[in-house]
Amino acid sequence: MLSASDYIKDHIRTVPNWPQEGVMFRDITPLLQNPKTFRVLIDLFVHRYMDANLDMIAGLDARGFIIGSVVAYELNLGFVPIRKKGKLPFNTVSEQYELEYGSATVELHTDACKAGDRVVLIDDLIATGGTMMAGRKLLNRLGATVVEGAVIVDLPELGGSKLIEESGLPLYTVCNFEGH
Repeated sequence: MLSASDYIKDHIRTVPNWPQEGVMFRDITPLLQNPKTFRVLIDLFVHRYMDANLDMIAGLDARGFIIGSVVAYELNLGFVPIRKKGKLPFNTVSEQYELEYGSATVELHTDACKAGDRVVLIDDLIATGGTMMAGRKLLNRLGATVVEGAVIVDLPELGGSKLIEESGLPLYTVCNFEGH
């Protein structure tokens, strides 16, 4: 019998050389298209956080929105989108970070959370860890406490999960893929 982690991993497609040569892109869309695998995935997160005394779920642009908003709904919590620069219409705080193939900036509305809020930060994947670290910095800047980072896929060879754990942020990963 497959573990839940192996079951989820078996439904993630690998696309070689995308978005650039040498990158093995881990595509979660087949996982989301299948109602059974999508349910199993969401249930993994919901069961993990149902007794965690949280105030919010924050999701990183864009696949973190898909998972995070459903988890927030299931836990009866608010959802906070952390967007790419220039996508939010109200006053924002921003944080620039490095990607495995460039740099980017994410933003958060200044009223997205309040001091003392306990938040789980969700994304689809950890590569270099830059996106999650930037999201955490934004939430911390508004006074929230990021209780844990959570992702579907860890790419441990790129060092992001190690960076996040060394920063003191606990990290929950459903599955990992060696190589990148």
